[in-house]
Amino acid sequence: MTFRDGTLVDWHEWGPSPFETADRAGKPVLCSLTAPWCEWCHRMDEETYSDPKLAANIGDSFVPVRVDIDRNPRVRERYNMGGFPTTVFLTPDGEVLSGATYLGLDGMRQVLDSVRESWDAKGATAGSVPRALSGEDLPSGEVTADIEAHMVEQVAAAFDEEFGGWGTGAKFPLPQTIEFALKRDRQRATRTLEAVQTHLYDTYDGGFYRFAENRSWGEPHREKLTDENAALLGAFTSGYLYTGQESYHAAAEGTVDYLTTTAWTGEAFAASQAGSDYYLLEPTEREEADPPHVDTTAFADRNGMAAEALFRFAAVTDHEGATRYAERALEFVLETLVDDGHVAHFDGEDSETGLLADHARVLSGLTAAAQVTGPDGWLAPARAVADDAIDRLVDDGAFLDGDAEGAGLLDRPLRPLETNAEMADALLDLWALTDEDRYRAAATDALASFAGAYDRMGVEVAGYAAACARAHYDPLVVRTPAAGTDLHRAALRIADHEKVVVPADRENAVVVRSGTETVPAETPDELLERASEGPSP
Repeated sequence: MTFRDGTLVDWHEWGPSPFETADRAGKPVLCSLTAPWCEWCHRMDEETYSDPKLAANIGDSFVPVRVDIDRNPRVRERYNMGGFPTTVFLTPDGEVLSGATYLGLDGMRQVLDSVRESWDAKGATAGSVPRALSGEDLPSGEVTADIEAHMVEQVAAAFDEEFGGWGTGAKFPLPQTIEFALKRDRQRATRTLEAVQTHLYDTYDGGFYRFAENRSWGEPHREKLTDENAALLGAFTSGYLYTGQESYHAAAEGTVDYLTTTAWTGEAFAASQAGSDYYLLEPTEREEADPPHVDTTAFADRNGMAAEALFRFAAVTDHEGATRYAERALEFVLETLVDDGHVAHFDGEDSETGLLADHARVLSGLTAAAQVTGPDGWLAPARAVADDAIDRLVDDGAFLDGDAEGAGLLDRPLRPLETNAEMADALLDLWALTDEDRYRAAATDALASFAGAYDRMGVEVAGYAAACARAHYDPLVVRTPAAGTDLHRAALRIADHEKVVVPADRENAVVVRSGTETVPAETPDELLERASEGPSP
């Protein structure tokens, strides 16, 4: 038996081979979903998978598979049992027998015995397919104003009036929900920003921790993920845009510093930084200690998100460094990970390609670049990335998360609501920037695929409601002279984070609402006056 990943289990890599082995041997598959940043994953390796007797039991009765969820996001979406680590037991066809999150030594022994007994009694007939993969028709409907109105009600109903944030259990920052509320329920949004900044912001090294264990924002999980930091950078930038609150600017700038130092590989943004007791040290003690491990893998989706957030921060603050790093990250992605619009998840032979999340988030980064620095060099690859996703991934209106092929249940189509909303949002930006109606049509079709179920949606998917509002009303569009001019810079500072700024070769600026242009503005003050005329959707 070999020692791998700090364990005594002889893990197989994800792929067809272990499932074929399980089929020949008549054994179930034990699939361990972990991540480099996950502190509890490392604890489970040390406390559970390093026990010799348990490891021998796993090797005798199961085919063990270890999956890095960051490198294999489609596996994560199909088999996540509610957190990480996830331990999920599968049939040789990839169907689910049972699953759990963290398991200590005694708990794992009990689960192994239970799964083995069930397997011996029922075999593969005990397996099931998650509902999202069942092949049921999507709840399509019309994209109307009711979707936004419902989410406004949810934001109020689910809000924790005592501690801020949403829900009564573990507190996640929910940056998309914050941004939705900033435009529609500002008091609850700002109370949540304050709670997130107080409890999840690292005042010494910068950046945000993932979430808090309890309702009062206590016991934070101190991993730092680039995508989550990018999303929170966007939320705090929007908070500053709407309120001018200097503390929001400080938290956003500290996150920029974190992303462009600790999370910067020299070419692009790293994936994550692990959680550890390091973050409990006093500042003077941190100076003497080694910081937690940084996974330097440059993922396309996380770099797209980071670039978009940095461009948005630069648009509001004129932070030149943010623009420079955002451009460098996008250049790395385009040169290394994009081939004729087809995006690879990371630079490696085992990388998946053509994932919806990669296309959506790279597209968002490219459209943000076109708005802030001008369209040259950005709109052509943006079109290519969008066209590749539309051509390959659209299935009955909605986008699949990737090509429906691969081991386990990867050959089952999955149409993720939140990532469809992200793609729709980016396509609406691209439509405004290019005037090409096919992008608006693709965005609306994707959103409509889920609209019949809007009244069952909670605050966790507020980003979907925001995208629906933009599709229904059309986003506020501001057409300006070239990037860097006074009118362009003024447009970027209009207090509507859902707007689209379109720099071009023109002498004045106009605001466009639902296809109707205002009188041209010749000065920044006139432009701000035009933007304030009439209700903004």
